[in-house]
Amino acid sequence: MQTKTKTRLSIFVVLVLFAAAIYGFIHSRPASIPDNLIKVSGRIEGEHHLASTKVAGKIFEVKVAEGDQVKKGQVLAVLDDAQIRAKVTQAAAAYGASLANYKASKTGLSVFEKQTPLQIETSQAQLTHAEAALKAAYSSEEQAKVDLKRMQNLLKKKAVSEHDVESAALNLKTLHAQTVTAQTAVEQARKALDLAKLGWEQLSAKREETEAVKALTLQAQANLMEAMSLLEDMKIRSPIDGVVMTKLINTGEVINAGTGLFDIVNLDQIYLKGYIAENKIGKIHLGLKANLYLDSLPDQPFTTSIRYISSQAEFTPKEVQTQEERVKLVYTIKLYLDNNPQHRVTPGLPADAYIQLQ
Repeated sequence: MQTKTKTRLSIFVVLVLFAAAIYGFIHSRPASIPDNLIKVSGRIEGEHHLASTKVAGKIFEVKVAEGDQVKKGQVLAVLDDAQIRAKVTQAAAAYGASLANYKASKTGLSVFEKQTPLQIETSQAQLTHAEAALKAAYSSEEQAKVDLKRMQNLLKKKAVSEHDVESAALNLKTLHAQTVTAQTAVEQARKALDLAKLGWEQLSAKREETEAVKALTLQAQANLMEAMSLLEDMKIRSPIDGVVMTKLINTGEVINAGTGLFDIVNLDQIYLKGYIAENKIGKIHLGLKANLYLDSLPDQPFTTSIRYISSQAEFTPKEVQTQEERVKLVYTIKLYLDNNPQHRVTPGLPADAYIQLQ
C-alpha cells in the first residue's frame, strides 16, 4: 500500500512540474501576436574569425579543442620550428659578433676624434714657438755680424785687440749654429703639424669605416629580427576573444601558407538572423529593441537591438519550409544580443524574437 502511495505521489509531482513548465512557457512569450509586436524566427549566428597560418609547415602541437574559450593572442597550435630555431641561433651569433666589432670601432673612433684636434693644436703651438726662436736667432746673428765688422774696423785703427776680434768672430759662429738649430726645429715642427693634419683625413676614413661596420651590424640585427619573426609565425594565435567552433587540423598534418586552422566566434557579438515581410519592413528601424527567446531557455528573455536591415528584398530562404512563406519577398535583419551572460547563447540555436513597435 505504501509503495502505491509513493508511486501516485511521484506521478502527481511530475505532472505538477510539467504543468508549471507549460504555464511558464505560455506566459513568457505572447500567446498571440498583437499589432505592436513583430515575431522574427531564425537561428543564432556570430561573426566568424579564421585563425590562419602565414607559413607552411607541419603541425607539431594542437593546444585547444572545439568548444574551448580562448583569449586574443592565445596560442592555439604550434608548427614544427626546429629549423627556424637553428636560424635564430645563427642570426643571434652573427649579430653579437657584428655588434662587438661595431662597439670596438666606435670606441677607436671616439679616441681618434679626441686625439686628432689635440695633436694639431700641440703641433701648431710648437711651430709657432720654433718660428719665434728662429726669428730671435736670426736677429742675434745679424747683430753679431755687425759687431764683428765693427771690431775689425776698430782693429785697423788699433782701437781694439785681436783677441776682441776673435771673441766677436766666435760669438757670431755660436749664434749662427743656434740659427741653424732653430731652422731645424722649425722644419721638424712643420712636419709634425702636417702629419697631425693628415689625421683629419684618417679620421674621415675612420668614420666611413665605422659607418660601414654599423651598416653591417644593422643588417645582422634585421636578419635576427626576421628569423625571430619567422619563429613567432610558427605559433598560431587567436585573433579574438571567443570560442573555438571548428578545429580544422590535427597534429602531424602538413599545411600550406594561408590555411585556416580554427573557426572562432566571439560570443559577446552574436545575433539572431531573421526575415521581415515586405509589408512590415517600414515599421522597424535600427536600434529598435526586441526580446529574444531560445527554445532551450523559454523562461529567460534576452534583450536585443536591431543593428542591420537589408537594403534589398529577397525571396524567403529555403529553410522556411511552407510554400506560402517561401514565395514572399522579405528583408534580412540582424538582432544583436545586448548581453550574453555566461555565454549561454551560442551559434546554431533556434530562437524567436518579438520586436516591440513604438
